[in-house]
Amino acid sequence: MDDAGPQGSSEQIWSVFDFARRYRLAKREENRLLMLYGPTASLRDLLANAQRH
Repeated sequence: MDDAGPQGSSEQIWSVFDFARRYRLAKREENRLLMLYGPTASLRDLLANAQRH
């Protein structure tokens, strides 16, 4: 039985700043993600919610 909880041990936590830089997001999108999640978030959440224009 796995007691890792809902997030699990394999979930990666990223800095929103690093994510925005790596995926070349606009500053406006970076700020939107910061408002949603704060300075860090799971990679899964960032990938699911990032919008590139």
